[in-house]
Amino acid sequence: MQTASDTIIKNAVEWTLIPGIGIRVQNRIWKIIGDIADLFTMGEGALKSLCLPDEAYRAIQSRTFRAAAEEIFDWACSQDCRFLVRGTAGYPSLLEEIYDAPLVLYARGRLEQPDTPRIAVVGSRRPTVYGLQAAHDIAQDLGSRGIGIVSGLARGIDAAAHRGCMEGGGYTIAVLGCGIDVDYPPEHRQLKEQILRTGLVLSEYPPATQPVPHNFPVRNRIISGLSLGAVIVEASEKSGSLITARLAMEQNREVFAVPGNITSPVSYGPNFLIKQGAKLVQSYRDVIDEMPGVLQEKIYSREKAYSSRCLKLNLVSEEEKRLLLFLKLDEATHFDKLYHYGDMDIGDLSERLINLELEGWIRRLPGNMYIRAKRFPDE
Repeated sequence: MQTASDTIIKNAVEWTLIPGIGIRVQNRIWKIIGDIADLFTMGEGALKSLCLPDEAYRAIQSRTFRAAAEEIFDWACSQDCRFLVRGTAGYPSLLEEIYDAPLVLYARGRLEQPDTPRIAVVGSRRPTVYGLQAAHDIAQDLGSRGIGIVSGLARGIDAAAHRGCMEGGGYTIAVLGCGIDVDYPPEHRQLKEQILRTGLVLSEYPPATQPVPHNFPVRNRIISGLSLGAVIVEASEKSGSLITARLAMEQNREVFAVPGNITSPVSYGPNFLIKQGAKLVQSYRDVIDEMPGVLQEKIYSREKAYSSRCLKLNLVSEEEKRLLLFLKLDEATHFDKLYHYGDMDIGDLSERLINLELEGWIRRLPGNMYIRAKRFPDE
């Protein structure tokens, strides 16, 4: 069920299809007229006073894109895609605060928690194992404590953040740089489907919009705008994640950064942000500490129960414990190295690694590499 009327939705979609009316122009007009429908009922003099390009002026007068907007509306209704329209109930209140909020958001998934407190977690598409683990763990820890995770469904850090949040039982939002019906990157189609079951997928772009490079820096303002703050986990000097950090600062959001190895190119971004005043993040607690006091108190009041429930070292055997003590959280280890260390035959080692993976203690990576996925209670 839509929270805005069908007419409001169709008018809003039509508005976004008009050529020559980009985000900046949309917001300028929004501040002048307020009601979307007024754009199509204004007299010639009033319309000309908006100083629109000729092509936009003609399209508004002739309602050139009215049929296209109705077609998109009908498609969305058939595909369980809903609309969040600025100025109507259901539109995220935090996003409404930014100066260039999108007029329309296409939404699929669960809308039951539109104003859950949220944190953005973004970073490099070519991360290190350390970066992947950090993003996963921070998102998992925050998600399990009721903090929603917002990211961009990109390769690398974004995907790790979404997965970590869902593994912690949390609510994650993926903001796309393409149409909501486009699977990009294609290998994340299954991840997108997983998010749709428990979280939310959003896009400001009409259906079938392809993922051209210009779209991604533009959509980053939505990632930060939906969030109380942004955590940057690995970013090169020219990374789009630094754009997200800058946008977060402009939107008066908190900026966090996970420090990295000074010899790694993907550490440039977070280390630079820390020098500029971003809060250094070693664990989820560094993020919680910057949240509103009432929210902090609510989260920390559950910490004791959470710790006793989730951090028990429940191992099947001493051999498996030895393997876990050998494996690191931020560095992958090859099977052959575990074989020489473990002093057991290949079949036995393989069986124990499978058991540990099923219990969630380790993760298998490409190349027959393994990494520990959980901290011990005293870490």
